[in-house]
Amino acid sequence: MNNTASEGVRLVEAIKPLVGDAECDVVVCVPFVDIPAVAEALKGSNIHLGAQNVHFAEKGAYTGEISAAMLKEYGVEYVIIGHSERRQYFGETDETVNKRMHAALAAGLTPIVCIGESLEERETGKTEAVLDVQIREGLKGVDDISKIVIAYEPIWAIGTGKTATAEQANETIGFIRKTCAEVFCPKCAEKVRIQYGGSMNAKNCKELMAMPEIDGGLIGGASLKAEDFSVIVHYNK
Repeated sequence: MNNTASEGVRLVEAIKPLVGDAECDVVVCVPFVDIPAVAEALKGSNIHLGAQNVHFAEKGAYTGEISAAMLKEYGVEYVIIGHSERRQYFGETDETVNKRMHAALAAGLTPIVCIGESLEERETGKTEAVLDVQIREGLKGVDDISKIVIAYEPIWAIGTGKTATAEQANETIGFIRKTCAEVFCPKCAEKVRIQYGGSMNAKNCKELMAMPEIDGGLIGGASLKAEDFSVIVHYNK
């Protein structure tokens, strides 16, 4: 919940020239009210537009919610689903994540599905068990897992400044990929993008992205500073 529409436009205008030569896909996921203005500002650039959530119904009596069709009309291509803050503060569950994900896929949006464990779960050795359930329940019914982006964001590393070591993140994402291979298919699991979303920033991005299992980053606070975001986008230079 950062940036008014005008502030969002200023930020993407600052980002555009810095990432114009990016060798990766660059996506900005902005608050709902910022989408029209930011969509206009992104025209002609290599930056894709995303939203931070989507409702599972096409329309109806869901005051305050936003449907996939509403997002599509403004050129939104990606949508974050099941972010740890949605789970922690707004009652998001694996069941609702699954329903939102299917609504996004049906509309032709690419879901960025977030999974991750709490500090207590990690310290008590439950990380893999928690992630296994989130994958099996949250992604249930998917025909092609490669159409989804998975973001591993350990809850204990969100907004705390704490970050999993590169080795920890790589090992856990390796487990996620292995589980996807078991639940779906090995070839699809090889193709699915699995990002790390635990406070990746300009200082640690190179080390994290050097890990073989990590395909990208779901960037939080560092995305609010154009220069820092550019460093992450160009981590390999």
